[in-house]
Amino acid sequence: MKVLSKAITSISLILFISLSAFATGDKKESQSTHGDPVNTPEEINEYIQHHVRDSHDFHMFSYFSDGEEHHVGFPLPVILWGENGLSAFMSSAFHHDDNGKEVVEKGDSKFVKLHGKIYELNAGATEVNFDEHHHPVNASTPFDLSITKSVFGILLIGLLMLLWFGGLAKQYKTKKVPTGFGRVLEPLVLYVRDEIAKPNIGPKYRKFTGYLMTVFFFIWILNLMGLTPFGFNVTGQLAVTAALALITLVVYLFSSNGHFWSHQLWMPGVPYFLRPLLAIIELAGTLIIKPFSLMVRLFANITAGHIVVMSLIAIGITMQEQMTAVGSTLLSFVLSLFITLIEVLVAFLQAYIFTMLSALFIGMAVEEPEHH
Repeated sequence: MKVLSKAITSISLILFISLSAFATGDKKESQSTHGDPVNTPEEINEYIQHHVRDSHDFHMFSYFSDGEEHHVGFPLPVILWGENGLSAFMSSAFHHDDNGKEVVEKGDSKFVKLHGKIYELNAGATEVNFDEHHHPVNASTPFDLSITKSVFGILLIGLLMLLWFGGLAKQYKTKKVPTGFGRVLEPLVLYVRDEIAKPNIGPKYRKFTGYLMTVFFFIWILNLMGLTPFGFNVTGQLAVTAALALITLVVYLFSSNGHFWSHQLWMPGVPYFLRPLLAIIELAGTLIIKPFSLMVRLFANITAGHIVVMSLIAIGITMQEQMTAVGSTLLSFVLSLFITLIEVLVAFLQAYIFTMLSALFIGMAVEEPEHH
């Protein structure tokens, strides 16, 4: 009961900070130029879309003081390869501008930021020009090597995992029973080994257990980080889930044996005229459908969860005119609390499903023929 109470307290604190990120201004100023920027439905929708996207800076929340907007967060390195070579600067150079008005000059190159994407102005241009669809006409897209918010989250979690599990490995070498934080990690490690790797891969499970543990804890911790008000949504980025699915594809393809490919290309036990058709279906499932399902399932569930939580928080914000500030905040808090509790379960569930399916695909690829 104490653990459950602490968990609910922690989630309540997270939701309270998230609410403050939405509503820190006066509700009476919702139509003014210096009011809360996320009071109207259109502004709330834009805020939610910004929250689930990747960005070049680490923005936690904004607040208003004396009619001026103040941002809380920190900049990240922007690294671009454009027409004039490599350019590097901090994202604070854009001064939180996302409409292409702030021009950053680095050497012979000029850059603007528009809707979260950085463009390089053409030679001789001093500002970005738009067509009737609000697309830039005098700017090109440089090759972006920046340390974005998602990249920062990946590096941070990777470093933490290296420290945690490196320490656990050292304890196994020197002690029979782990101590400290290692006692928390040990049952989780055994769970992945005994409940995911062994049943789905079989006798060759040891070869792939390290990969499965890495995937499981990487996704799970990042999912939990996505529930905090720090703006992490790493597993809600399609590029990240696609990379994870591609790695799983490479692992089970390069580990596959002849028995696996004989069933893929020339399935025994079926009429010969059906085997070419079945080969096409099996190859499509192995090369496309399996990694695609891994990619989309993780991306869609995590992104949908973030949008639902933020939308429930926004319900109270949109009802500020009909309720008091305390009442609308309490409504948002109550609606979001239970969904966030479910999201904690979903964070684990999605990590488990991705790891379990990866183990299942690997097990199918390395399975040996049975001899009776």
